[in-house]
Amino acid sequence: MPDSIDALRRKIEAETLKSDDQIEAFRVKYLGRKSGLITNLFAKIRLVDSSERKAFGQSVNSVKQLAEERLSEARSALEPEKVHDRSEDVTLPGRQSPTGSLHPITRTAEVIKQIFRQLGYAVVEGPEIEDDYHNFSALNFPPNHPARDMQDTLFLEEPPPVGRGVLLRTHTSPLQIRVMESSDPPYRVIVPGRVYRNEAISYKSYCLFHQIEGLCIDEGITFADLKQTLRVFAQQIFGGEPKMRFRPSFFPFTEPSAEVDIWWEGIGGKAGHWLEILGCGMVDPNVLESVNVDPEKYTGFAFGMGVERIAMLRHGITDIRLFYENDIRFLKQF
Repeated sequence: MPDSIDALRRKIEAETLKSDDQIEAFRVKYLGRKSGLITNLFAKIRLVDSSERKAFGQSVNSVKQLAEERLSEARSALEPEKVHDRSEDVTLPGRQSPTGSLHPITRTAEVIKQIFRQLGYAVVEGPEIEDDYHNFSALNFPPNHPARDMQDTLFLEEPPPVGRGVLLRTHTSPLQIRVMESSDPPYRVIVPGRVYRNEAISYKSYCLFHQIEGLCIDEGITFADLKQTLRVFAQQIFGGEPKMRFRPSFFPFTEPSAEVDIWWEGIGGKAGHWLEILGCGMVDPNVLESVNVDPEKYTGFAFGMGVERIAMLRHGITDIRLFYENDIRFLKQF
């Protein structure tokens, strides 16, 4: 038996292993699970006399180790040749995968949130499916207000008194009510999120858009605080010292109310003009009373802006539909 093991060792050492086929044939011949020569020797260990079994087993293990070493050396020797035979030039730099970027709406919303964080406002978010009370009643909308019409609001369930008035929120103001219901003043929060309106789609309107509303309630808050807050915001978002104006307006949840315009210089010889950027006002006492905040002690202001409108002004975009068409030619510019 030792003579046969020595013969097998010499045979292994004499094998030529210069190709993948030769290497695989060698592996099967000597180390194959079913008919490998070395594998068969392991099966014979139990047949050897007990006094010689240990030495025999050591010899078989030695031959197996030799075969595995030859396999490893042969495979390593072939690797440089395989690399050299490739059609690609492996010394060239790798192909870079294209990276995405933030959507212009997301980018603009993040800038707006960062500005108000620096002014001490917390960012809160809430449900897009609301009820009639939080979306309308608590915000001082009378039962016959036009905004309650099915033509403006996307109701999921008939409004009161027929149903519960479950709807897709038309503004982010409902969360202001939820904030005031769940904690005590003072409040300084902004509320970003998607809102929905049953409107015809055109270059300037869409059935959904993104809104950021702000609420500031404390003792001694005045309209002057509101104006200065919005002036700082306009300076940060548009740069420089933008020309602004406040126009009287009406919102059920603020009194007095105003709309804010900025002066937009004409481009390419076109005349400049005023552009509305947001609505605002002092929080109506009725709203404070609906959430058990004393309007004799606390006053405050609220404002709301469309993120799409701000993004369009910042980037010179003239059609709101571009934000939702997923055209890579448009999106990769940002």
